[in-house]
Amino acid sequence: MIFRAEINVMPLKALLDPQGKTITKSMKNLGLPEITNVRMGKHITLEVEAEDQKQARLKVETACKKLLANPIMEYFEFDLFQTE
Repeated sequence: MIFRAEINVMPLKALLDPQGKTITKSMKNLGLPEITNVRMGKHITLEVEAEDQKQARLKVETACKKLLANPIMEYFEFDLFQTE
């Protein structure tokens, strides 16, 4: 079976997010002061072949832990969808 993973990688909440802070400040210049606390991250989409959803989830989690996210500075979450 083939599964599609939609992965979000975000900076840890305890850490400063300089990109998010810059965007938040820019919102005021755009006339949107009500938009605050912007956090900037990555969105990754991939496909994985696996016997079942449990195996697909394990493979995606391994990819995130070993390559796609830096656990010292980031956390990740993902949704998994069967494509076939």
